[in-house]
Amino acid sequence: MLLALPPNQNGYAICLRTISFLCSLGLTLGLDSVDVDAAAVAELLEEVEDMVVWCMVTLRNVYHEAFFSSRCARVSIVVVVTIWTRNSAPASRWRPTIRARTEINGEKYETDSWFNVPPNIIDKVPRRLHLQKDHPVYITRQIIESVFPPPTYKYHNDFNPVVTTHQNFDSLGFPKDHPGRAKSDTYYVNSNTLLRTHTSAHQAETFGANLSAGYLISADVYRRDEVDRSHYPIFHQMEGAHSWDRTKVPNGDVAAAVWSDLEKLPKHNIEVQDPNPPFHHERNPLQERHHSAAEAEAIAAHLKRSLELMVVEIFTRAKAAAKKADPNFVDEPLQVRWVEAYFPFTSPSWELEVYYDGDWLECLGCGVVKQDLYINAGVPNQLGWAFGIGLDRIAMLLFKIPDIRLFWSQDERFLKQFTGVSDNLDSLRRFTPFSKYPGCYKDVSFWLGSTDFHENDVMEIVRSIAGDSVEDVKLFDHFTHPKTGRKSLCYRINYRSLERTLTNAVTNDLHSQVTEALVEKLGVEIR
Repeated sequence: MLLALPPNQNGYAICLRTISFLCSLGLTLGLDSVDVDAAAVAELLEEVEDMVVWCMVTLRNVYHEAFFSSRCARVSIVVVVTIWTRNSAPASRWRPTIRARTEINGEKYETDSWFNVPPNIIDKVPRRLHLQKDHPVYITRQIIESVFPPPTYKYHNDFNPVVTTHQNFDSLGFPKDHPGRAKSDTYYVNSNTLLRTHTSAHQAETFGANLSAGYLISADVYRRDEVDRSHYPIFHQMEGAHSWDRTKVPNGDVAAAVWSDLEKLPKHNIEVQDPNPPFHHERNPLQERHHSAAEAEAIAAHLKRSLELMVVEIFTRAKAAAKKADPNFVDEPLQVRWVEAYFPFTSPSWELEVYYDGDWLECLGCGVVKQDLYINAGVPNQLGWAFGIGLDRIAMLLFKIPDIRLFWSQDERFLKQFTGVSDNLDSLRRFTPFSKYPGCYKDVSFWLGSTDFHENDVMEIVRSIAGDSVEDVKLFDHFTHPKTGRKSLCYRINYRSLERTLTNAVTNDLHSQVTEALVEKLGVEIR
């Protein structure tokens, strides 16, 4: 608790000591963070500066909100403190407020009933793996950036992960009832503030700033999600875009300018399957109100060549690493194919798939930017393309990392394997597993209560208690009672640490805490 107040004496000291005592008492009882509105208290002290002050402080209201762990690890608390002062003049009354706040990455934010960010997520926000030199996510970002050089492309890698709902949803045209806005999917700090769910939260401001023809945004993003070896509530995305301005290209001919820029790009010799037309009025429509067919075709061609070059860079390095690890690795010719798709921010849109190691892999999504995004960003004369790619997924493929939890490991046996790679990308090698600790499966079965149920709530409870000691959580069985209609679910939890063997005692304790938390938070009845 911080009290940024001026020097005080006599009654002021009594007031401050009393406030400090009560707040400390709250912390002792398990109330995680209490933050005094220092300005209000300071104003009070200034008003009574020349008075003989006797202070009494009473805790009027304590409201417990939002996220609780089974051991009350975090409590969102609102405390109304009423201060009476008494002297020869008529009694006056002030009510400075102690507000519910949380601290994320060194910044304090007020919380409300929407707050649902658990401590294990807040603790990881400062990690920013995409900025940690020699980390696999950093190296993957570095490889992709090498295909999109400055000054044409400007890199944005340090945007604040705490954004407004306007940035994350409204500026992109998300409807008010979009499921992505739900508390079951998104981490909210308060009703107007959240941890970004995608790099597109910064798209409007980057388009509006108009600092370069193209840009790349890399960032950590946050979503409440399932628990398994390929999903984690924090992951990393890269978003790229390239724009042309109608008022700045020669003769206002955007299509000609785009084709000219395309000719300046390097060429490749990989096999590309692209059987569909540049747009289709039903499956993959042109934005007829804003773009001509010639403009859309040129932008699509520039987009596809740019991303094909990126894929060549990534998978050429992946093959080289595979050969180092296995001299018998079969080096098949690289193939890519373009598949028509739908995305809310682009039209026409595509997914790029890559044939690698005997299978077609979905690599990224992209398309011609919806013109409304440019208009809303204040640059209506621009048009262009954008893409988005998951850095963690590409890094897992590139380094052959089997479990996404490893990215968050601070075990030197993991981190040392990548030392020096950032300075010499040709030294990139596949990850070598250092151990495989046994798993321990535990089942938990329960009847659903009367409150709304979302599976992500189960996942969040397990993660908040067991952290990275859980490899996956799967719905194992479900049952509906034929007479009462009550629904029962059974989840199987695989407890497996990446760094040590979990004893039965440790596993049983974790599972007991999970079971208690399911009852406490979700109102379920254990079977």
